[in-house]
Amino acid sequence: MREINGDLCYQTLLKNKKHALAFNPENDYNAWKEQVREKFFDLVGIPAIMKNACPLNVEIEEEVECDGYKRICFTFESEVGAFVPCYLLVPNGEEKKRPVAITLQGHATGFHNSIGIPKYEGDEAYITRGDFAVQAVKQGFVALAIEQRAMGERKTKIHDPDGFRMCAFLSLRAFELGRTIIGERMWDVSKAIDALSVFEKYCDLDKILITGNSGGGTMSFYAACLDERIKLSVPSCAFCSYETSIMAMYHCACNFIPDILNYFEMEDMACLIAKRPLAIVTGGKDYLFPLEGVEKSFEVVKAIYEKEGVADKCRLVKTDMGHWWCKDIIWQTVKEEVDKLGWKL
Repeated sequence: MREINGDLCYQTLLKNKKHALAFNPENDYNAWKEQVREKFFDLVGIPAIMKNACPLNVEIEEEVECDGYKRICFTFESEVGAFVPCYLLVPNGEEKKRPVAITLQGHATGFHNSIGIPKYEGDEAYITRGDFAVQAVKQGFVALAIEQRAMGERKTKIHDPDGFRMCAFLSLRAFELGRTIIGERMWDVSKAIDALSVFEKYCDLDKILITGNSGGGTMSFYAACLDERIKLSVPSCAFCSYETSIMAMYHCACNFIPDILNYFEMEDMACLIAKRPLAIVTGGKDYLFPLEGVEKSFEVVKAIYEKEGVADKCRLVKTDMGHWWCKDIIWQTVKEEVDKLGWKL
């Protein structure tokens, strides 16, 4: 009898897939890089998002003194109708400009976890490792926590089937409008950096780190592709070839970029970060982003950085955990990279 298999067609297509803009060291590198930039931004919907851009408007809602730092709650409008809640954590002590750490949650219950405030069942246990912004401010950074598009406070109010995959519905709606949630989140991070101009007395905007786990790690990579003001990217549990991660098992719709595999794999976009440091943290037992796929993709990243003449500015850091934010390893990695950059914390 014939095999009836809903996956077979896609498996066949993937097996024979050729990426029109895959990295090839024999090609004109600079011309290829510009092709990647233009096509990638088009695929994620940046031109469509730009049409709905709006002037910067920041509203400070609250300032609270905490143990060792000040917490400022503010919102801004990243595009017409898209309001972004943020927390800025500023270390106590001498008032001076400090390096900024943008910290991004993934599929947690929301960015309140980043500042160590539980709201929902399970938050208290998660916060012991998931208070990313608090961890960053304790390292000496000014920490910026952003609620990512379609997550936490920004989830849909129309349809929320199970809470955890809260962003799937909005991702599909974005597709219908020629956008992606990936592109919208990239845009939001870039506009958040614009918003930091209001807090310039605290923030050294020439020294910006971005980091996060899972969906936060994904955006730590992609946002650095868009905005060159991000000088150091440390994505955790997120970087991997599409073929071995999001095409191989169920992932939330917010990870997908329509048509992208006709052009390139995730590693090819590293050319949009290259010359700036990229430290990729991966779990050796991460079933969502398998180590085999990560290592294979990282070989292309290394080749791209070598082509840029900065082979020493990319690295792969492996943990012995699964899909897990290993805070000690991550902040040690950050410290090593920051020391190389000469940043003072």
